[in-house]
Amino acid sequence: MSEISAGDAVTTAATAVGWRRAGIAGAAIGVIAAGAAAGVAVERLTVGRGMRRRARLALDASGPYGSLRGLPGRASADDGTELYYEVDEVDPDGGTGAAGSGESAGSGATVPGAAGPRRRRLFGRKAPGPVTVVFSHGYCLSQDSWHFQRAALRGIVRTVHWDQRSHGRSERGRAQADGVTVGIDQLGRDLKAVIDAVAPEGRLVLVGHSMGGMTMMALAEQYPQLVRDRVAAIAFVGTSSGKLGEVSFGLPVAGVNAVRRVLPGVLKALGSQAELVERGRRATADLFAGLIKRYSFGSRDVDPAVERFAERLIESTPIDVVAEFYPAFTEHDKTHVLPAFRDIPVLILAGDKDLVTPSSHSEAMADQLPDAELVIVPDAGHLVMLEHPETVTDRLADLLVRIGAVPAATDVGGQGSNVGGHGSTAQQPGG
Repeated sequence: MSEISAGDAVTTAATAVGWRRAGIAGAAIGVIAAGAAAGVAVERLTVGRGMRRRARLALDASGPYGSLRGLPGRASADDGTELYYEVDEVDPDGGTGAAGSGESAGSGATVPGAAGPRRRRLFGRKAPGPVTVVFSHGYCLSQDSWHFQRAALRGIVRTVHWDQRSHGRSERGRAQADGVTVGIDQLGRDLKAVIDAVAPEGRLVLVGHSMGGMTMMALAEQYPQLVRDRVAAIAFVGTSSGKLGEVSFGLPVAGVNAVRRVLPGVLKALGSQAELVERGRRATADLFAGLIKRYSFGSRDVDPAVERFAERLIESTPIDVVAEFYPAFTEHDKTHVLPAFRDIPVLILAGDKDLVTPSSHSEAMADQLPDAELVIVPDAGHLVMLEHPETVTDRLADLLVRIGAVPAATDVGGQGSNVGGHGSTAQQPGG
């Protein structure tokens, strides 16, 4: 199976569970759903469906996550697909605002363990110029999945957040509308189009979660000169360079093998009946929420508003988009590309309870990049940047300080905590 960004195993499971009564591969999807079914059943015993629905609506109305906006723009991919991006410029007054910003959320939060004033040796040149930090999101998510990191870096360094094709505010892939399947290489070319549009010159820092990290690998394979000449640092978050077909997603071997055999056909069938499937997703909202918790998060004390935010992000990805992206992950193999990053600072970060792109995949990447900083975050799942945002933000800030993109005394500690004071401590194997 493939990378899910809590959307493949989650979305395909939840949608197909709704189809079980209609006879579409119910047995296979039941295997995926089994892991979360017990927790959902207990919840149903204690909380009424109507109350849960009202709670979701209340969280939707009050949740601040995903509300940050920047200067909008569109880049044109090589097949004509319009890719939506937003830019947060450096605040000339040295504050934390961003030109063109919309509503800011959570600015009063405290962040246990967040980056405080530090003194770090700058990497490379003594007086490096400004950089643009480009954030690439994962499958079934959008640029808003970087909410906490965006809030923390807002106005401090120039950042670009973009929606992958067929996700968020970007256009549905035109080639896919004509029946062409999506490949990771296409996503690499999409990232190049965004860079050309918003940062045609100057140093770059590339940050990618899950599919976003794979996108960066594809960029490096197709445009090696760009990496050599302009990329100052790389951050891989919860991603993989290959062998996703071997991931068990926390399921018994027999069960996951059965799912692998039938899932491509199931997704194709579901994608052809998108409208009906979307109704099924709404009808199975409780099970869907349980699956998201299982495949997105590794701890129990995540803010319910953050859990609901993740659910909304994944819900917004149409089932036909889920279906057309799926084959790309089983084919993904970019381990041979990793040496292209050996001469620049690299951060590799993952949750120790990630069931989608397990931390062992990050460790395997670090084996190919022995000078990289490897951070395994305890009690963290696939959406580690939402679950333990203070840790992810802290490590990104350290990376930016290391290359001189921000001053060593920069304080990004005003953003990030979503768990009411429960910070996290990262483990760094080998150091």
